[in-house]
Amino acid sequence: MGTLSNLLFLLLTVHSVNALKCYVCGSATTNQECNKSEQDCQAPLDTCMTTVGTLGGFTAISKTCSNSKLCTSAAAIASVDNNGNGVQVTCCNSYLCNYSGAASVTLHRWLLVLPLLLITLLFRQHT
Repeated sequence: MGTLSNLLFLLLTVHSVNALKCYVCGSATTNQECNKSEQDCQAPLDTCMTTVGTLGGFTAISKTCSNSKLCTSAAAIASVDNNGNGVQVTCCNSYLCNYSGAASVTLHRWLLVLPLLLITLLFRQHT
């Protein structure tokens, strides 16, 4: 019985060390305000999702634990117009990775544009 207890304790310890933790907030106006609360994400929530909505000079930031498919889908349909108004969604999956919504939004744009540039270059080389 002692061996079973030790094995169970080990499994619980390993699981808690590898758990994803995200910053969470409802509707903050700055990252500093939003990063005051952290949450351990429970399965099947495997992604930190950051949503930044901008309208005029007003910005609302929301951070939460999410499912990777849901976050990726939300990021794919989010958009911002030429005036900077709209919604941006970013996804990440490492410990407290959603610290800076602004930096990850910029990185996310490049991750979307880079594959399109590579595909365009490949097509031009074959024609």
